[in-house]
Amino acid sequence: LKGRGVLIGFVDTGIDYTQKIFQYEDGTSKIQYIYDQSIIATPPPGFYIGAEYTNEQINQALKSANPYEIVPQRDTEGHGTFLASLAAGREVGDFVGAAPDAELIIVKLKKARNFALNLFAVPAGQENAFSSIAVMIGVEYIINKARELNRPVIICLGIGTNAGSHDGFSIFEEYLGRISNLTGVCLCIAAGNESQARHHTQGRVSAKGESQNIDVKVENSASDVFVSIWNTVSDKLAVSVTSPTGEYVEKVPPKTGSVSVMKLVLERSTVRVAYYFPMEGSGGQLTTVRILNATPGIWTVTVHGEIVLNGMFHAWLPLTGFSTPGVEYLAASPYYTVTVPSTAFGAINCGAYDSTKNSLYINSSWGPTRIEQMAPDLVAPGVNVTGIFPTGPGTMNGTSVAAAITAGACALMMQWGIVQGNDPALSTYQIRAYLIRGCDRSASMSYPNTQWGYGALNLFQTFNLMREL
Repeated sequence: LKGRGVLIGFVDTGIDYTQKIFQYEDGTSKIQYIYDQSIIATPPPGFYIGAEYTNEQINQALKSANPYEIVPQRDTEGHGTFLASLAAGREVGDFVGAAPDAELIIVKLKKARNFALNLFAVPAGQENAFSSIAVMIGVEYIINKARELNRPVIICLGIGTNAGSHDGFSIFEEYLGRISNLTGVCLCIAAGNESQARHHTQGRVSAKGESQNIDVKVENSASDVFVSIWNTVSDKLAVSVTSPTGEYVEKVPPKTGSVSVMKLVLERSTVRVAYYFPMEGSGGQLTTVRILNATPGIWTVTVHGEIVLNGMFHAWLPLTGFSTPGVEYLAASPYYTVTVPSTAFGAINCGAYDSTKNSLYINSSWGPTRIEQMAPDLVAPGVNVTGIFPTGPGTMNGTSVAAAITAGACALMMQWGIVQGNDPALSTYQIRAYLIRGCDRSASMSYPNTQWGYGALNLFQTFNLMREL
């Protein structure tokens, strides 16, 4: 099994299509389509942004002395190229991907609009900030092309965010959950690299009128802080804010859709508090606190119980790289750090481990999800893994690496199931179950757990166990 007849789709930073590992022996490309959302051109039929490049155009570009005049798409970050090489790179020298005969559909994401970047206080210069809408458009494109080609497809998302409900009920998560149930489709998503980032905390208000503090440490001047607080449908919470110098922003009444902006008197900081409830799906409440030009020191966001039956709340800061360095929670928790959309129901949630030392990757996000669903599902190699960047061979760490390797393993299962006719109805939930049953597990550990999930990916063992079904 090498992935023959199977497609693998990546929604990421694009691809360096000129690399030899994405070409057959005759010089033609194994990339069937590239959809570049980041440029203004003629979009593919049914879409309204970006440009589409076909396999024929890519082959023409590869024969040209100036390929980027024909297909101008580039992967300036290298992340998408690296993941695609792990999943489906052809054998070149001593390198080979997990499913070298699988073919590729690539989506290059467009950067989020300035409005969203400002709203979520994303630091200037962060180029890998994408909207969930752009990701969903990319996934939809891959599904459409797989149907046109009448082939099974694996979709790999090596991206994530802390801006979401973390419970599977957001529009983003629900969309991906529906995609994962389609026959001939398998969805692999990175769990995130947030367990040691100190970007999550949690607490409980015991009764109406009670309160709990969330302390945020700000190390550097001119920092921006964005705190998102989620609570259950049965509760109504309010917040107040205290600055490092003791300036107090009184409790802001929780009215749905309300936005309150307070400019501090003793400091140059501005505090913005917004409430949103009921949220789609769960009906819970989202409270956001944005502090612009935050003074260094300890900022305290106090959570007040207005209506309390459950009392539990979770608070997240943005991902590493999307918040100002030196902004973290004092009482941080590594649990519940699996990122959106890996929290979607039905998708394969991939953590990472060091396969040479058989130890968990230190930054691999821990579960469970906010509704106590077990996560991640499994772990795959994600430490010092060798792949191909646009600049050549290199190594990368992280759960996106693990997700790409898992996607390649899923492509082999799709070839066995659908292409070879052993299980023509194969989709995410069957593959997820087969992979979980075949995982390697240590005798010294109980499973499932919120670091390793059900164990370490072992595709050979999965196939051995399938013979017993």
